[in-house]
Amino acid sequence: MKLSSPIFVLKSHAKKLKKEQGITMSEALDQIAHKEGFSSWSLLMSKSQELFPQKYSDVLDYLNNGDLILIGARPGMGKTSFALGLFVQAINANRTKSFCFTLAHTHKEYAARIGTYDQSIGENNDRFELNYSDDISADYIIKKTKEKIAPGSLIIVDYLQLLDEKRTNPPLQTQAEKLKTYAKETGAIIIFISQIVRDVENRIDKRPTVDDIRLPNPLDLSLINKIILLYRLKRDSKIVDVTFSGKKDHCLQVGWDGSEVRFFDL
Repeated sequence: MKLSSPIFVLKSHAKKLKKEQGITMSEALDQIAHKEGFSSWSLLMSKSQELFPQKYSDVLDYLNNGDLILIGARPGMGKTSFALGLFVQAINANRTKSFCFTLAHTHKEYAARIGTYDQSIGENNDRFELNYSDDISADYIIKKTKEKIAPGSLIIVDYLQLLDEKRTNPPLQTQAEKLKTYAKETGAIIIFISQIVRDVENRIDKRPTVDDIRLPNPLDLSLINKIILLYRLKRDSKIVDVTFSGKKDHCLQVGWDGSEVRFFDL
């Protein structure tokens, strides 16, 4: 079982419910817990840590249909490979058709990275599409997927920051809102791969936080359901820290094979 939203979001829903129904906060929290499949809020809280992924292969199942996800890291940390690993897992799980839209990589680069997870993936090309058009934007993504998408479809956008690079495209906020609505309506899971500001390299602790997400143009991050941040202490390290950011962060470690450019369960 997984929660429909992070704990702090569920609490905000309870506050709204308390005000609307004129009930106590305890009663509102219990109502929210019931909707999540728990008999009480206290039971939900006691089980909440168990609901988080404990290894890399758990991450995809932790994502809910309709989620907007952000995966962020500095260059060389493996954020694209992390997302593509989830992409391959989705394909191999016989989910509905999934899609990658990139403004940062070539077909050869993407094919190579996908191949590190599964060299036979090309045999399943009826279940995924890669797109490298210079016209990539929210409208373009919706146009190219709306006839083939279904609940559980994965859409990867690489990078978030390039969506409104063309002046003819709408502002980043407008595009994110449109994709958020599209995800909710279709049940798709949309993953934004995101850059992190350079200033993080000047700190003693170089682990990125939500405040380090590079946003040259305004974006309300409350639109994002789950934010995943990656960090390796050293470039040649075989362990990567993965942080699910929230009011209370959840952290786990996953394996990294630098020669194969792929993640794996420790």
